[in-house]
Amino acid sequence: MMRSAVRVLFFVLALYAGVATGAWAAPQRIVSLDLCTDWMLARYADRAQVRALSPLHRQYPVAWIGSHWPVHDGTLEQLVALKPDLVMAGEYNAPLLRARLLALGVRVEVLPLPKSLADIHTYERRVLALLGKSESLASVEPSAVHHPSPRPRLLLLGPNGVGTGRGTMEHDILVRAGWDNDVQGQGYVQLDLERIVAHAPDAVLWAAPSSRALANRFAEHPVLKRAIPPSRWLTTDYWRWQCPGPWTWDLIRQLQQWRG
Repeated sequence: MMRSAVRVLFFVLALYAGVATGAWAAPQRIVSLDLCTDWMLARYADRAQVRALSPLHRQYPVAWIGSHWPVHDGTLEQLVALKPDLVMAGEYNAPLLRARLLALGVRVEVLPLPKSLADIHTYERRVLALLGKSESLASVEPSAVHHPSPRPRLLLLGPNGVGTGRGTMEHDILVRAGWDNDVQGQGYVQLDLERIVAHAPDAVLWAAPSSRALANRFAEHPVLKRAIPPSRWLTTDYWRWQCPGPWTWDLIRQLQQWRG
């Protein structure tokens, strides 16, 4: 009994020492199950640390992630064969697969997506800690710029004529960049073409994939094009809006420049 107690005490002391000194080795066989964790790994992990990104990486490609990153097929069999020492996933993705991996004793870390600009720092620091990286590698938040009122109104227009309103991360981005959100409602709102024409915003930010899909017909309506001149239609990389992360600061900087 005494020997068991001594072994437990020794283990606890060793655990505390490892945490306190940062002596634990960084994971070297990381697998991602989520598009957003794919991007965080591609930005911060050493290529040699990563066994595979999720299949979503190929389904929604971005130019800054090259084809040299390996991709798994999303099956339990392949994931187990990769022998990961860390699996990273978003809170809403692959819950059944995560549960099965946990049951097999695989280390799974679930990363809640940021719900505010302040959350981005916490999210980023957690990823860096999981990778065994220094917090000094974290991105730099742009300085707040104070503009006199009234602020210009910016309409964040998505596919299918949906506008992004208040109580969203996107709203926080617009406000932080010095704009006022043209959509007064909460969340994601179906826009009314007549109201937009009657009270046109100062600018429209087209935040949707570039395609000829039916979902984009609302933005191509000739009445809308006449009400808002071409010079007041702004575009950004669509992928930056998909997953909050360090690239969100680049969005804010770009919007600040347009704001002037």
